[in-house]
Amino acid sequence: MKKEFKAESKQLLELMINSIYSNKEIFLRELISNASDAIDKRKFLALKNKELEIVDPSIKIEVDKKARTISLIDTGVGMNEQELEEYLGTIAHSGSKEFMQALENNSVEVIGQFGVGFYSSFIVSDKVEVYSKKYNEAPYHWVSEGISDYEIAKSTSNQEIGTRIILHLKKGKDYDVFLEENELEKLVKKYSDYIKYPILMNKEIKVYDTDEDGNEVHDKYTITNELQTINSQEAIWKRPKNKVKAEEYDNFYMSHFHDWQKPLKTIYRKAEGTLNYEMLLFIPSHRGFDFFSPTYQEQMDLYSKSVFIESNCDYLISYPFRFIKGIVDSEDLSLNISREMLQQDKNVTKLAKAIESRIKSELLKMQKDQREDYNKFYDEFGQQLVYGIYDNYGVKKELLQDLIMFKSSKTKEYLTLKEYVTNNSDASEILYVAGKDISVIDKLPVMEQIISNEKEVLYFLNDVDEFAIGILNEYEGKTFKNIASADYEDESSKEDIASKSKANEDLLSQLKEVLKDEVSDVVLTSRLKSNPVYLASKDGLSIEMEKTLAQMPDNMGMKATKVLEINPDHELFKAMNKLYDSNKDDLNDYAKLLYNQALLIEGLPIENPVEYSSLLTKLMIKASNK
Repeated sequence: MKKEFKAESKQLLELMINSIYSNKEIFLRELISNASDAIDKRKFLALKNKELEIVDPSIKIEVDKKARTISLIDTGVGMNEQELEEYLGTIAHSGSKEFMQALENNSVEVIGQFGVGFYSSFIVSDKVEVYSKKYNEAPYHWVSEGISDYEIAKSTSNQEIGTRIILHLKKGKDYDVFLEENELEKLVKKYSDYIKYPILMNKEIKVYDTDEDGNEVHDKYTITNELQTINSQEAIWKRPKNKVKAEEYDNFYMSHFHDWQKPLKTIYRKAEGTLNYEMLLFIPSHRGFDFFSPTYQEQMDLYSKSVFIESNCDYLISYPFRFIKGIVDSEDLSLNISREMLQQDKNVTKLAKAIESRIKSELLKMQKDQREDYNKFYDEFGQQLVYGIYDNYGVKKELLQDLIMFKSSKTKEYLTLKEYVTNNSDASEILYVAGKDISVIDKLPVMEQIISNEKEVLYFLNDVDEFAIGILNEYEGKTFKNIASADYEDESSKEDIASKSKANEDLLSQLKEVLKDEVSDVVLTSRLKSNPVYLASKDGLSIEMEKTLAQMPDNMGMKATKVLEINPDHELFKAMNKLYDSNKDDLNDYAKLLYNQALLIEGLPIENPVEYSSLLTKLMIKASNK
């Protein structure tokens, strides 16, 4: 019996085929998913009717290159005439304003609504036939060219219970590829590898002749076809955790994510309730060469009911944890027609939150119970956590503050902020110093007092550390203090320094005048021991930050506000005092030399190396003539 589609059906089909699905190969995933659902239904009904039991539940794929057809045969529940019209003629049944509105709003679920999963067949086919039979009913035949009408009639075929779908492929190179068994097998592996029923396909195999001793003769063989299962069937994340060996997780990770090293940690969770999902996550043991490159893609794969939906799902993994690789499988996601815009689904947001929470709890557990492993992890990915604090104006700072670590001046080992606060419970501040290398930092003039007073300082060794701490601002009520800043001074020495500064007020004024274009101030300090001079910073932007910003193309010439700090107990300062009374010209030269020395100590370029060299030569000649 021929059925006419309603007037707008052609428009709807054209919209689906040409606009909704951006990827032609998606048709195979949809048809296999429908077949799997049909087998599920039959198995459920078999609980009450033993005659519906399936001996060998399966989905079979057949290719006829000559006829240009692909057939999918399942042993599912099958459909009668009414169901064929209802499920496969749905566009006629629901080809209304509501369906068009659902398409425009991108809100229609794929499988089970409007027959959209089945109608993906017309992406690659100009004609689709369906033979289907329900238990104890006659078989029926449904056929359509997907334009204006479809036909349903009783079938004379010897159709078993289940459904056979025959796709008559369109002509053209874009469609020829789907007639290749190898290509179909790749698509099954990609999208439907973990469908729980065997997906069968005839594959060509070579049967080699043997010699008199039974050895294979590799230049003599015959080619035969053999029906083989081409999918893995059971996803490793669907198996109970206590039934999977650690080596199996390791092997899956290395194979699926193309890594030659085992993961540092495997994280598994199954949740049932308002949101059902399984997650299988991995912390790699090393970062890839492209991890910090702009082209790096998050390796998080999304499945629904073991069917592959999408790879590189950056919306499932928050920026600080983008090093995580894994699989998430949930049946509760509203999969829209194009498998796009999933980010807007409220369950996707819940899922992303659940992933984020689980990663943090596992990292904290590793930090506490497997510190050596956590240190290894931090060597590889700790910088990403710190970037995460700085990113997006600190929206994730509370999530990450207990995960970050810095090496300590006392032990040279990693400390968490909580450990630092516990170690220094009497301190009002968290002390830090920035630089590229611990051995270089330890030689800085400002470290002399720290080391002699046995104070603990955190080393900030990465460019982003200071910027992130600026966002964090404080931890457990303690603010962060850069010991290289001009406003850091030992409390016990403040009175003494104030007295010495007063006594040398005129000399300091002279030095400030000479260096007014280079520094904002010249002061005496108590924190220098053997060194005569140091260049400190104030007003937020440190000298290390200035170096970092200088490497950026859009730095806009940002500079730290510099203060020249002088050791009042050093012989050089005493010599400068004498020059103030006897030779102000030489004093001015000394001032410039001291400033340039301070630049060198800080690893900053001397602004006028020719002048510096001339002054140094001049003073050397004077000294040799005395």
